[in-house]
Amino acid sequence: MPESKEVAVAAARAAAAKQGADIAILDVHDLIVITDFFVIASGSSDRQVKTIVDEVEKAVRERGVRPVRREGETENRWVLLDYVDVVVHVFADEEREYYDLERLWRDAPRITWQDSDAASSG
Repeated sequence: MPESKEVAVAAARAAAAKQGADIAILDVHDLIVITDFFVIASGSSDRQVKTIVDEVEKAVRERGVRPVRREGETENRWVLLDYVDVVVHVFADEEREYYDLERLWRDAPRITWQDSDAASSG
């Protein structure tokens, strides 16, 4: 079973591979007890949100991890994938701006997830 940070980075890179925007990993383990990391990304349309979610699920599943809960797939405006230690939020642009999780969790350190290969795509 991979470490939670590895799962978070895999999710972020998968989102970047499908042109997810403003991808961030927040380390929330010192702030809340329910998870260690939030991965936040956005897509410019409902279709792109779905594409990003599908790619994230595929990348994380390849590491032997499946979500215990999924929400929001009917509308694809804010889809949540709960991997227990990692929670992935993929937003449509308007919803991300409205809910502004980065502001809500502004005290959470951001994790650098881009390496030289991924930096240009995210």
